[in-house]
Amino acid sequence: MRVCLAYDCLYPWTVGGAERWYRGLAEELAGAGHEVTYLTRLQWERDAPPQLPGVRIVPVSPSEPLYDDHGRRRIGEALRFGRGVLGHLMRHRHDYDAVHLCSFPYFSLIAARLALAGTGRRVMVDWFEVWSRAYWNEYLGSLAGPIGWAVQRLCVALTGEALVFSRLHERRLRAEGLRGPVTVLTGLYDGPTGRAPAESEVEQLVVFAGRHIPEKRVHLVPSAIALARESGLSGLRGLILGDGPERERVLGSISQLGLEGSVDAPGFVEAAEVTNALARAICLVLPSSREGYGLVVIEAAALGTPSVVAPAPDNAAVELVLDGVNGFVAEADGPVELAAAVMRVAEAGPALRERTRNWFDENASGLSVRASTRTVVERYAATARR
Repeated sequence: MRVCLAYDCLYPWTVGGAERWYRGLAEELAGAGHEVTYLTRLQWERDAPPQLPGVRIVPVSPSEPLYDDHGRRRIGEALRFGRGVLGHLMRHRHDYDAVHLCSFPYFSLIAARLALAGTGRRVMVDWFEVWSRAYWNEYLGSLAGPIGWAVQRLCVALTGEALVFSRLHERRLRAEGLRGPVTVLTGLYDGPTGRAPAESEVEQLVVFAGRHIPEKRVHLVPSAIALARESGLSGLRGLILGDGPERERVLGSISQLGLEGSVDAPGFVEAAEVTNALARAICLVLPSSREGYGLVVIEAAALGTPSVVAPAPDNAAVELVLDGVNGFVAEADGPVELAAAVMRVAEAGPALRERTRNWFDENASGLSVRASTRTVVERYAATARR
């Protein structure tokens, strides 16, 4: 089968759940003998292109930043990537058996539908998130927000078949009017499934790992650590990994709370360092107000490390946490409630780690990229038959 994937990011040049998904999907498809083309944005030196066995990488838009100074996606970048997708698919209208892309940034979806009009090919669309109208207004303001929401509505209408990674966004797609097939994929994890570290290796450490953007609310982590230390976990330390436009706010919070010797924020680190930190931590803290999936929760659980997540209308990561089984959903989204949840993790001790590891072992097959890839290939075949 000839498959075209289109996403303006490629792991590890950019890091995130969607990036990991598309790279994993490309590699799994190629490994199964399918012919794979990956359309993306230029993210590397021209004389050192990526080498993915069996995958043809085609940059269709120039190298440029994804985010503005406020952590919002740049519209110009999305437009240029959409233009590149349009041009490529216009030239290769009949060269692919399946075209698979992300709904966001939306212009590439519009471009694909325009380019393939009349070919009979249906475009498969991953909807990691469906934003509410209220969230669009919060994200872009009262003037531009309704325009963003209208573009999203157009893209829902242009979606023939959707793939989602949470029940939250399945419901939202239906509420926005999608009538075509929706398949819920449960797996994005592509890491090892070996034995978790021994309990003696675990430290009084909490970890955050992710981009420092407003919706991650990473600035709450130092406050939560300070409150937990005051409540009895005096030796608790924090490690805040990642970078982004909120970094200065995070560093300012650490300094203001006098946590320079207790909370480190080294920026982006290698994947192996993230894994090592999660393995040593008593828990992952993910205070996000918005998550399309929450892959880092699964990565932590694979190491026997429970997670603390925040309740929020746009946070699908809460679907991955069973209270008292592989972590806790805080009672509210503030630092006081996050600190209380961290205290519950500490009180539960090794028994919670054992339950977390058991939960992962019982669900590992369904949580894997390979399981989702198999489902996707089945959907390709069904779409081709139709």
